[in-house]
Amino acid sequence: MLSAADPLPFNPERVLIAGVTGSGKTTLARRVAELWDLRHVEIDGLFHGENWTPRPSFLDDVRAFAAEDRWVTEWQYTNKGTDEIMTPRAQLAIWLDYPWSVVRTRLLRRTLSRSILRTEMYNGNVEQPVWQLLATRDPERNILSWQSKTRTFWPTRMPEKQGRFPHLTIVRLRHPRETESWLRAQAEASGVSIAPPKRRSRDR
Repeated sequence: MLSAADPLPFNPERVLIAGVTGSGKTTLARRVAELWDLRHVEIDGLFHGENWTPRPSFLDDVRAFAAEDRWVTEWQYTNKGTDEIMTPRAQLAIWLDYPWSVVRTRLLRRTLSRSILRTEMYNGNVEQPVWQLLATRDPERNILSWQSKTRTFWPTRMPEKQGRFPHLTIVRLRHPRETESWLRAQAEASGVSIAPPKRRSRDR
């Protein structure tokens, strides 16, 4: 597993972004897409249909984009079958292993903003009103509870992923500052410039 200081041995064509909800996977995926000229497929947009209903074509859509040559997406829905489809095709995984205080603050800020502004996300869906989020602790209905429930997923599962997908180069980034440093290093190696992140309420 590589750190932020380790040089990347190749320019990847297919990339997965791992991390707990609220770590900034989608924001980084967009920036990586610009850096290496990859197509960003937002996997939440493939999974969630109208009224947050799972789309029946989800895995077929995952198969379609995974078969392409150049893409970046969030490493999610592994319990829905995505690991059997896209992970064997991926070349690089970037793991955002940030401190709990960072990801919790990010998710609180994002969730409140989306809820108050009624920001449209994918397929017409919007965040629940704040009062509904406060009314339940069900992880399936409360994104903050979901984050708490899944906060240890990647630290406990990443060793298994390494063994299962030995072809996959994994970069572990432990703080947003490391991510910025790593992005600058990749941009310099590729001879391109990168823009600073844009804060967006729908970012994952």
